[in-house]
Amino acid sequence: MDLHLKNKVIIVTGGARGIGKAIAELLIDEGAKVAIVDKITQANKTLPDRNVRGNYFTADLTTSEACRQVVEDIVAELGPIDALVNNAGFNDNIGLKSGTPEKFIESLNNNAGHYYFMTHFCLPYLMERRGAVVNVGSKTSVTGQGNTSGYVAAKGAILSLTREWAVELLPYLIRVNAVIPAEVSTPLYESWLKGFADPQEKLRQVSKKIPLEQRLTKPEEIANAVAFLLSDRSSHTTGQWFFVDGGYTHLDRSIS
Repeated sequence: MDLHLKNKVIIVTGGARGIGKAIAELLIDEGAKVAIVDKITQANKTLPDRNVRGNYFTADLTTSEACRQVVEDIVAELGPIDALVNNAGFNDNIGLKSGTPEKFIESLNNNAGHYYFMTHFCLPYLMERRGAVVNVGSKTSVTGQGNTSGYVAAKGAILSLTREWAVELLPYLIRVNAVIPAEVSTPLYESWLKGFADPQEKLRQVSKKIPLEQRLTKPEEIANAVAFLLSDRSSHTTGQWFFVDGGYTHLDRSIS
């Protein structure tokens, strides 16, 4: 299916690895002009050489000024922005016992602040071009996880902002949706597994609880949903939360 994304300028934050990398690769394959924004330096970029249209912009998105500057740089190099994928973030394990009030606020900013910053600075271009925004969330915001108050609060805010922005931007025909992963096979997830005495056994335990096929979600499966929501193939879809998780969040665990 042609998603009609050819030559569209699309920003993907956290686009050099994991889920963000899969999203960037798919959008590039669809012919989009992808701006990959990440802390990773040019020397450490991980996308394959075939993606020559992938444009890298190094930025620390925890400050609004850095977000303003990177949007300005992208427009200068690639042209007006058609769509934005807010994806960057990490689970920093700031809980009630393990954290502090200061670390909690810092976690909120690190994981949710730049979603607002980037969308705010992209907005004039999105308004001109009837753009689209996809926010990547986390199932922890609806299930809880334990010992991760900051991250969960940030991801919960992101889901609420998805609905809020969908309403605010209706007059400009800008669609805003969220894609919510659960257990995804990424390098970061593999690193987490290595913290257990028997990583393969832990993986087996987790996979067994995922109803559909008892396996982790592939990053490419998240990317497919994101690309669809960015495209005009989803032209009458806004304000929605899409769970791409093999039924992990909502289906009865007793069936697995």
